[in-house]
Amino acid sequence: MERWEIGDSIKLYGIESWGAGYFSINKEGNLIVRPTGEASLTVDLREIVDTLASKKVSFPILLRFTQILETQVERLNECFRRAIAEYSYEGKYMGVFPVKVNQNRDVVEELQRAGRKYDLGIEVGSKAELLAALATKGNPRSLLICNGYKDNAFIDMALLASKMDRNIIIIAERISELKRIISYSKEIGLSPGVGLRARLYSKGSGRWESSSGEGSKFGLSASELLECVRLLSESNMLGSLRMVHFHIGSQITEIDRIQGAVKEAGRVYAKLKRIGGGLEYLNIGGGLGIDYDGSRTSFDSSANYSMQEYANDVVYTIGDVCKNEDIPSPIIVSESGRALSAYHSLLVADVRGKASFNYKSDNLEPPEGASHVVKEFYDIWKNMNAKNYREYYHDAIQQKEELFTLFSLGFLSLEDRALGEMLFQDICRKAESYARQFNHIADEFISLRKQLSSKYIVNFSVFQSLPDNWAIDHLFPILPIQRLGEKPTVYVTLVDLTCDSDGKIDRFIDIRDVKEMLELHHLDDRPYYLGFFLLGAYQDAMGDFHNLFGGVNEVIVVVDSSGDWHIKKIVPGDSLADVLRYVKYNRQDLENSFKTIVDKRISEGLAAPNDADLIKCEYVKMMDRLTYLES
Repeated sequence: MERWEIGDSIKLYGIESWGAGYFSINKEGNLIVRPTGEASLTVDLREIVDTLASKKVSFPILLRFTQILETQVERLNECFRRAIAEYSYEGKYMGVFPVKVNQNRDVVEELQRAGRKYDLGIEVGSKAELLAALATKGNPRSLLICNGYKDNAFIDMALLASKMDRNIIIIAERISELKRIISYSKEIGLSPGVGLRARLYSKGSGRWESSSGEGSKFGLSASELLECVRLLSESNMLGSLRMVHFHIGSQITEIDRIQGAVKEAGRVYAKLKRIGGGLEYLNIGGGLGIDYDGSRTSFDSSANYSMQEYANDVVYTIGDVCKNEDIPSPIIVSESGRALSAYHSLLVADVRGKASFNYKSDNLEPPEGASHVVKEFYDIWKNMNAKNYREYYHDAIQQKEELFTLFSLGFLSLEDRALGEMLFQDICRKAESYARQFNHIADEFISLRKQLSSKYIVNFSVFQSLPDNWAIDHLFPILPIQRLGEKPTVYVTLVDLTCDSDGKIDRFIDIRDVKEMLELHHLDDRPYYLGFFLLGAYQDAMGDFHNLFGGVNEVIVVVDSSGDWHIKKIVPGDSLADVLRYVKYNRQDLENSFKTIVDKRISEGLAAPNDADLIKCEYVKMMDRLTYLES
């Protein structure tokens, strides 16, 4: 076997490029997690998986390392602290977490706990998110920002909550919203915190570029901003205007787009500040990118800048604009939800086998009386070599057409067709193997490699656990959590459990390219687990129930100061009854209806009473099972 070392796997899967210091491989060849970023405090993923398996926690399992949330909060705030110090910025920085990125209660509450000393706030964009945020114990100094389109109930609740000593700022997305804010504020005798979202000319980059700029879904034009200022002034509420806000899209891949937008927004802030009022915050929105593929480029699943470079450019640009405009520097606010939450969760799913065209036979020689087309296949297979493989491969393709034509016309037996298919598959394998021996590989043999690749069946749903991979072709790091000291020798694509042709993954991260196949190991009698990484942003919130595969088991893991890891919490996934309830099936109604159907079969003499009792019992018990494959 070719020598293979841990470093080879680290390089192959790009762990050090996308892992931000949180992931590596130990000497046993198992993937490890460093929840605090410290090399001395590590968690062996295989140990966790084996422990959970022994506790009968079934796969797939979403592992949450909430200490990574705390580490990311510290990293982001430290980046801005260093930038503020380096450029002698006179203001400060306050972050907020957009709940839409991950509404999971454990995530939101951990971020609030970890961010308390940094005054980390919350951003909400719906009535449900507002209610959740109002019941979360945060730092009273932290911001609660209300974004999105709002009805009267949304605005009224936010205004009333302002009486509870909460630092709430309601962002006006439309002039009509501001009018409602002004009207109700007068009714209750309250001067609320108001923000205006500016629609910038500047655009983001990456997949969400089209959502920004002049055609943005949200934001007020320059003339609308001035109209809002007039309305506030006429109502003697100009002092309530505390924030200018903008957002040019999620996962911005190019730092120069951020610079341009921040400079434009800084000018808007400065001009409004000169008019008067209580402006003190400039909210630069979200968009801080995550390098999912480790390439450090402007590719959609990457970003060509670091967190520190982001903070430096934001702080310097705003400071420079304010200096030129001769106004006080604002408090910088960002909604960097992806950067805070993406790294903390990963999915572990077990591979349940393979679905591949893997015809094999101990004897490929045609028997007496076999069709001439099968004999032609055999001659090609027997005589193919490194010098003629391309010519012979093309001959085999022609023979394949004849094989299926003869079968369709009824001139070929099923046995001949089966032997012809096996011979053709082996000819393809030999041709692709010969092609790899040369420096230049023709495109047709690169495509052939993908056709010959195994399809590993993985116990999960792409639609539930990686919806962005299906919906927008977003790439996530995927690799085995064990056997990483062993050379992977199989090229595979992944298929999930859903009865949908889109339930697959056939694009994978690579430093220089996008791979169509993932290098994995041959399956044997041992369990084989894959890890899907950087899922903490949006994937939890957006998963759907295609084929009624529900939420998976979740496990929160922490590591103590001595390096020992502990299971802090196990959250059961959705049962069959749970997912049926989501689509309006009542469990009791289903059980009663099924019982009625079975009893009718008994009365008609179509089923034995003992069998009927057993099946009714199993039907009821199955309601409590999880939706994924069990051991």
